Amino acid sequence: MGWYLDGKVSVVVGTHTHVPTADYHVLPGGTAYITDVGMTGPHDSVIGMDKQGVLQRFLDALPARFTVAEGDVQMNTVLVDVDESTGHARSIDRLNFRLD
Repeated sequence: MGWYLDGKVSVVVGTHTHVPTADYHVLPGGTAYITDVGMTGPHDSVIGMDKQGVLQRFLDALPARFTVAEGDVQMNTVLVDVDESTGHARSIDRLNFRLD
């Protein structure tokens, strides 16, 4: 999608696995791109869910209730500098915060 939209949009930010990728860069046409920006939620978890329910379901293959994990919140994001006159990105930087 990033390559298709390169030069047509300022930024393409994807997310799926909720784990930040290290492929952030500005494409040749001026579009800032990252495959997976990451997530906002508890770091000590399985994609934001309490580990016990996820592990129980994995180990015994029976339905298990997933509850949101608590504490140790992280926020993954990007900072993009865009040239207002052209709409092209100048830079993209990955930022990760721990919110204690």
